[in-house]
Amino acid sequence: MIARLLVAAAVIATVVPGCGAPGGSGAAASPGSPAPVVAPSPPEPAAEGPCPYLDERAVEQANGQRVGGVRISADLPYPACFFERSAGSLQLRTWIVEGTPEVARAAVDAAAPVATSDLAELPGGWSGGSQPTADGAVFAVAEQGTAVIVTTNQDHTIKARRIAEQVIANLDL
Repeated sequence: MIARLLVAAAVIATVVPGCGAPGGSGAAASPGSPAPVVAPSPPEPAAEGPCPYLDERAVEQANGQRVGGVRISADLPYPACFFERSAGSLQLRTWIVEGTPEVARAAVDAAAPVATSDLAELPGGWSGGSQPTADGAVFAVAEQGTAVIVTTNQDHTIKARRIAEQVIANLDL
């Protein structure tokens, strides 16, 4: 009887730890497994502009609205740029993520999830997704360890795409 209980306890201890885990196979992850890659948190404005890599006029032409102000994040080497309308609401944000290819991919997937977005590609190996959002649209692409994510208050992703193309060209990414 005691032998049967010990065998049952050993089986339960082996199988139960992975049960119920998303994508779990029933076995616990090994201690040497790499941690899952987490997308960086979206940037927050920290100071008044200007944007060091994108001119206000380029945003006005691409997005079709007058820029009333520009704020930037504290991120380095490239701050995120927040272009506001005259009334102060956000019309466009550019965000450049530098890191490993996995971090860049995670940032793109968080902004334009592969499961729901349309495929987005630019010359030079940039790929990701684009889609309408509740507040407008997003265009997000990555190439190796760099991601470029543009959100706009406009419904059409083409406007965000044009800005992403300019950012990549202006920074020679």
